[in-house]
Amino acid sequence: MNDIEVRAARPHELGAVGGLRWRWTEEVHGSVPVPLEEFVPRFADWAARNTASHRCSVAVRDGEVLGMAWLGVVVRVPHPRSFDRASGDLQCVYVKPAERGRGVAGRMVGDVLAAARDLGLERVTVYSTERAVPSYVRAGFAVSPVLLQVDLRIVPPSG
Repeated sequence: MNDIEVRAARPHELGAVGGLRWRWTEEVHGSVPVPLEEFVPRFADWAARNTASHRCSVAVRDGEVLGMAWLGVVVRVPHPRSFDRASGDLQCVYVKPAERGRGVAGRMVGDVLAAARDLGLERVTVYSTERAVPSYVRAGFAVSPVLLQVDLRIVPPSG
């Protein structure tokens, strides 16, 4: 495990990160509507253009990207106690199957949370699978009775 470096992704690694995102979709959903060779360059371009709002942490061994975890930053409305406000959303935590169960994801989550602290974010949220909840709890996440969400894919518009 000491041979794995966890750090911010470098520009030349964004294609490999895109490949992980594609493979994750394939793993979860079975089929992917966009071919890997089409998705990866589009993903790398998106990631390069969105560095102000999205930071990617990676796990790397011998130049190979083994995992990713993203911090999405959302600027919040100012209030009198704090004008410059932002919160974060932990997104797309994924580790190659052969590397799972070794604490790699936990190290990447720790890196994302350290970046969030460095940015002065108020909070970081995560949407999780049931299987991953214990890992996030170990990292300090907790259920909040006041943080709510609506899934717009299933709730019809009102009116």
